[in-house]
Amino acid sequence: MENLYLILVIVLGILAIGDLIVGVSNDAVNFLNSAVGSKAISLRTIMILAGLGVALGALFSSGLMEVARKGIFNPSEFNFDEIILIFTAVMLTDILLLDFFNSLGLPTSTTVSIVFELLGAAVFMSLIKILSTTGQISDLVIFINTSKAIQIILGIILSIVFALTIGAIVQWVSRLILTYDFEKKSININSLFSAVALSSITYFILMKGIKGTPWAEETFYIMGSLSIKDFIEEKTFSVITINFIFWYSLSFFMMRFFKTNIYKVIIGIGTFALALAFAGNDLVNFIGVPIAAYQSYEAWISSGIPASQFSMESMASKVPTPTGFLVISGLIMVLTLWFSSKARKVLKTSLDLSNQGYVKERFEPSLVSKLIVKFFQKISSSLVHLIPKKINNKIETQFSRKNLKSKISNDPNAPSFDMLRASVNLTVASILISVATSYKLPLSTTYVTFMVAMGSSLADGAWRKDSAVYRVSGVVNVITGWFLTALIAFIVSGIIVSIAYIGGIEAIAIILFIILLIIGRNFMKHRGEENDVDVEKILKAESKSMKGIMEESSGNITKFFKRVDLIYSNLVKGLSQQDLSILKKGKKNVKRLGGEVEGLRENIFYFVKNLDETSLSASNFYIVLLSYIDDIASDLEYIISKSHKHINNDHQKLKLSQIRDLNEIHSFTKSIFKESMKNFENNSFTEFKVVLGKKEKIKKEIQNKINAQIELTRNVETSPKNTTLYFNILLKTKEINKVKFNIVEEFYNTYKQINEV
Repeated sequence: MENLYLILVIVLGILAIGDLIVGVSNDAVNFLNSAVGSKAISLRTIMILAGLGVALGALFSSGLMEVARKGIFNPSEFNFDEIILIFTAVMLTDILLLDFFNSLGLPTSTTVSIVFELLGAAVFMSLIKILSTTGQISDLVIFINTSKAIQIILGIILSIVFALTIGAIVQWVSRLILTYDFEKKSININSLFSAVALSSITYFILMKGIKGTPWAEETFYIMGSLSIKDFIEEKTFSVITINFIFWYSLSFFMMRFFKTNIYKVIIGIGTFALALAFAGNDLVNFIGVPIAAYQSYEAWISSGIPASQFSMESMASKVPTPTGFLVISGLIMVLTLWFSSKARKVLKTSLDLSNQGYVKERFEPSLVSKLIVKFFQKISSSLVHLIPKKINNKIETQFSRKNLKSKISNDPNAPSFDMLRASVNLTVASILISVATSYKLPLSTTYVTFMVAMGSSLADGAWRKDSAVYRVSGVVNVITGWFLTALIAFIVSGIIVSIAYIGGIEAIAIILFIILLIIGRNFMKHRGEENDVDVEKILKAESKSMKGIMEESSGNITKFFKRVDLIYSNLVKGLSQQDLSILKKGKKNVKRLGGEVEGLRENIFYFVKNLDETSLSASNFYIVLLSYIDDIASDLEYIISKSHKHINNDHQKLKLSQIRDLNEIHSFTKSIFKESMKNFENNSFTEFKVVLGKKEKIKKEIQNKINAQIELTRNVETSPKNTTLYFNILLKTKEINKVKFNIVEEFYNTYKQINEV
């Protein structure tokens, strides 16, 4: 039995490593969002600063492990064999839950997940004990720390409301004073803003960092014989004042004599601070439970008492965390931060929702988002009428971006927002977390940082009429996911601990195996999404001249034709083999193609805006080309969907002669357009005349197949479903090739017009 519990402790340690990896992948959004979104500093510098913050924060975490030991339940009411099952259920649930949210690319709270997993497992285990003894459900309050659970729930709600509201207010005031030309403001004004931001962030570092260090209890005469920890808490005003004067002086000096961009300094220090806080505070969410299990095991082994009789009242006392565990955990977190692609996926969700410009909206509008947007639009309209027109005009002037040199762009490499908003995000998040810490209020760093970013986006006009319903829908989805996190964590953890209690080690092994399979499947799916046809992806037009657009578009059309050939090949192959998986893959590819075409359509506004030429020829060429591409994508989607439905409904398969005809048409057209693709690649537009000369030949070839099928249908064919599908494919194939020739012709005619001029 002793070996059995040792195995469980080792398994928990291994799960802790996995939990660190998936946890950091999700929580990286908390401290990377502002720096990455503003592109104020290089990604390498961002990762170095974040890595240092995470490493130091991990070392400062030794005093923060108590939530796993006694924060949610009363340990004295449980024996060792029950506690170890609770901890096992928590870790199994946590790694599964976080990996699920990472795969969706949604940020969630590791604090809330671990708390409700502990609560769920403890409640279910308590009910098992109660039902086997008194049977009084009211006895549950003896086992569970109900006041702490209520605090956590209130913390969730308050985090969302306060962070969104304060983030919006501070951003609006900052923009009103500093405008979009904030870098051109006087040194005094920028120094003042810098002093407020950096003194807040520094105080935040002291609040979140110093408490976990071995020096927190050190006393100094200069501090009135108070410990560092007590001095920071009791002399708050003095600390903030000294902080403010120091940073104002330093900021002024750096800008005056070294021409330093102080906003880059704010973002760098702020990123370090939030990374430190994340590791210092949230590390407990990943290793607190395994360490508590390890220390419980040590206490039980040394007691010599049977596991079912050894009370865990020893967990009620504070036990320091071994430094070695913290060092190893910090190293794993830093490595994950550098190499996790899922972290970038979660980060992208947050950046897209706060982007100042155009992005391909990920979330579809919902009824809730539409109602919210309409409600606040009415409030905004009412406020505008209440404020005098002169003041309104002044506000509009302050928020105007017409003096900015950069054109409107949807460049994927452009910053998601400017450095002022990034600085506000970091400052407000630091202040809110510092205040909550000083009052010992439970708070989720994920909720605070995400909602501050959303509030500043709202106030900064990032959620315009064109994007508001999509962005609000995204935020609603994320918030809903947060509440579902709590519910799912509670229920799943409770179910697992119940199964483990009934089934023992065999049940735990089966559950662990199933979870590993799910995580492995998600990993392979994620890798597959990363590797999917990215090389051949249709690019958005970024050139600004007619010649550049033609050359760029020719490369894009080559890629497009290759994609069309691949999808059509999958269609014929799927029909010939009656293979639903091939057709399903074809549907997936054509859906992706349609999404890219949709992105190109939405890009028209930015394309036209950024053209250097005053003539309409470049815009007309691009719009016509886009129309042709859209037609082909729609036709492909139609025949792929019809074919998939045909096979899925187990209708009669196409005849061998029909499959042969489709292969002949595809091979024939592919050989002709292969020549045109070479011309596209070489920009040899004069050679298109030869390709266009074969237009009638292809048209005639397809028409012959149609005529043959008509004759066959009249005299022989007995399957209406078979005939309908085959005719649909032939007619759409004819249309696809007709549009292909139209594309070639458009290039040829445009090239002739340019050269005639």
